[in-house]
Amino acid sequence: MALQPLPETFVATRDALHTVAEAIVAPARKPDNEIALTATPGGFGTPPFEFDGRTLQVMVDGAELVVAEDGAERRAPLTSLADAAEFVGRGLFADGGPGDATPLELDPVAAERLGDLYGFAAEVLTRFRDRLPANAAASEINLWPEHFDIALEAGDEAAGQRANYGVSPGDELHPEPYVYVGPWSGEAEGELWNASGFAGAELGYAELLESPDPEVAAVEFLNARSEALAAHG
Repeated sequence: MALQPLPETFVATRDALHTVAEAIVAPARKPDNEIALTATPGGFGTPPFEFDGRTLQVMVDGAELVVAEDGAERRAPLTSLADAAEFVGRGLFADGGPGDATPLELDPVAAERLGDLYGFAAEVLTRFRDRLPANAAASEINLWPEHFDIALEAGDEAAGQRANYGVSPGDELHPEPYVYVGPWSGEAEGELWNASGFAGAELGYAELLESPDPEVAAVEFLNARSEALAAHG
């Protein structure tokens, strides 16, 4: 998955789609206490789920909302949360869904870049997880609507080796995306642990773009921190 420079509209678009993830996509998933999302073609969405005798999946592909019902897709531009709830179907929302008709600030190019990032992240995390030993007890790879990151956890918690390994599209302290490792123990020290705003390590988007092979660079970054934590134990 190729990464490209981000347009100036990326942060506003990311924030708008983050709101869509929290207010529309995650609440639509059933059962209601399951909020984890996943990378889907062009963006993010729910895994397939059963509701009212149908198999459904709610997704965002670029700047479009997609609802797959028993294998058939319907699409609509993302315009507002209220329109999105109507399109998905208000019966899927415990509270009827949001009524906010404020236009969403979305740039299709920036939305495409976000989709590319999640596709890249899913591939990187899969490659990283596949080389972990069985005793690392690696979790599934999930896209979490609260922080809008895609991540897994792995490592022996009792030995102080467990950590979150993921890719964030950015946040208040990071205008651009980054790959990260967040040890649960919070005791990681040394040159490998360079994160700002949290205890851990980060590899920024600009560094990925400068790499001859961003995917390899990201996997090596995760591997090095995983090995350091294992040695610590």
